[in-house]
Amino acid sequence: MKVEKVSLENFRNYKKQEITFHDGLNVVCGYNASGKTNLMESIFVSAIGRSPRTKNEKEMIKMGEEKAYIHLSLQKKFREHKINVEIGKSEGKKIKIDDAVISRLGELLGLLTVVYFSPDELKMIKEAPQERRRFIDLSLSQESKSYYLSLARYNKILQQRNKLIKSTDFAEFSTTAFIWETQMSEAAADIILKRKEFIDKISKIACDYHEKIAGVGEDLTLVYEPCSDEAEKEKIKADIEKKWEENREKDYELGYTSVGVHREDFSITTKGIDLRKFGSQGQQRTAALAIKLAEIEYYFKESGEKPVLLLDDVLSELDEKRRSALLKATEGTQTFITCTEFNEDVGDREYHTIRICNGEAKE
Repeated sequence: MKVEKVSLENFRNYKKQEITFHDGLNVVCGYNASGKTNLMESIFVSAIGRSPRTKNEKEMIKMGEEKAYIHLSLQKKFREHKINVEIGKSEGKKIKIDDAVISRLGELLGLLTVVYFSPDELKMIKEAPQERRRFIDLSLSQESKSYYLSLARYNKILQQRNKLIKSTDFAEFSTTAFIWETQMSEAAADIILKRKEFIDKISKIACDYHEKIAGVGEDLTLVYEPCSDEAEKEKIKADIEKKWEENREKDYELGYTSVGVHREDFSITTKGIDLRKFGSQGQQRTAALAIKLAEIEYYFKESGEKPVLLLDDVLSELDEKRRSALLKATEGTQTFITCTEFNEDVGDREYHTIRICNGEAKE
């Protein structure tokens, strides 16, 4: 999988720019606020359909302009694709794949698979469970269409149950909630089974990377914490439906659904230390790096193609040993690294340098 080029028009601080890339290591250099992260954002938006930085998509439009455009050319194993994203202040967002407008985001996910790593990704380790769920959901939605559809269905029905809680009296809620719960449990069971499989697989890979970076004996373990401990789909459905029934009075008082896959988490431990609560900054950085590297290998094992790796201002956050481990792991993967200066020892490995200055690229 290779991003061949990106053309930007009125995107962030880019007026009009076309940038070509190599299939190996692409080093994007420039001063702070020059546009390096904006370039990475454009690739992420082309893959995921939304920004990793903002929920307000209008912020991606250059000041004083009405629309922004991203045109990305992608080479996969068997064919080429073109992804076009148009972001308008009044019309919203329109995405085309090979000149055909898509109606659902699910049609885009998985076409260009990316692993994105920035200093903000430390939130996955040290902040609220929603950050770790976001990691799981983003990873699995790119790898599995069925997972994305199950997640979308679950969230839609969850909104209906929560709406019912807020719009009716308790008697009506308690007698009609089962209609939504029965539908929601089907999607929840599929999500739980896929999340468990994902965490089990990625934990083994991440542990290997963690030992390479931190040293032998420095184990890393990821353990999924599901809302149901059952292992079979029908038993999961029955178990979670029972929990929703038991919690109806509590949920009605709270005003929302308190149990479900939307409340799950996974633990991250080394030597018995829960890194979510007690890990040092160095331990958290190493764990985050190991998990991201494991994500690359997971995609490759599942699809046969390596994802595109986006490393935004990560090198400055890592010591020499961790930087070396990271760069070694990127071999064979198209990688984009942003930095102010690149002074790393990559041996005889070739890399392509792109210098960014005030929204203009020089190759």
